[in-house]
Order: sequence, then C-alpha cells, then structure tokens
Amino acid sequence: MTSQLLPLELIDKCIGSRIWVIMKGEREFVGTLSGFDDYVNMVLEDVTEYEDTPQGKKVTHQEQILLNGNNICMLIPGGVGPEGAQ
Repeated sequence: MTSQLLPLELIDKCIGSRIWVIMKGEREFVGTLSGFDDYVNMVLEDVTEYEDTPQGKKVTHQEQILLNGNNICMLIPGGVGPEGAQ
C-alpha cells in the first residue's frame, strides 16, 4: 500500500528550512519558511529577492516578507536560488 503526501503536507515539512519561491512575473525569493496558510500565503525570513529588470538582475535582502499565494508559481524546497542553479 502506497502512502500519499498532499501538497500542503510537503510545504509543512519545509517549515524552518530554506525554500526557493518562483513567482508569476519576474521575481524569485529564497528564504527560510516560517509559516503558511491554506491559501499558500507564505512568511519567509532572511530573504534574498531576485528581480529581472530592464537594467539587469536586481538583488535585494530583507529580514522578513509575506508572499501572496495567488502569485506563487513554483516552490523548490532546499533551493538555493537562481545564482546556484546555473
């Protein structure tokens, strides 16, 4: 008999771990997941934001951020972000 892991259960296992969040549009975030809700709104701490702009890639660091779940495209548990993906 196979066990089934639901999406919210997987996200719950990532609390306290680093996660790479790819948003709709031109933004990506890497941070430590500290919480989320049923709509996958997420709170990240120790965050690095990567944004593609016409002037090039912009990198911003923030202590804490709240992401709207409607704008999240993909979650990569343990991901290091676009700089480490090359």
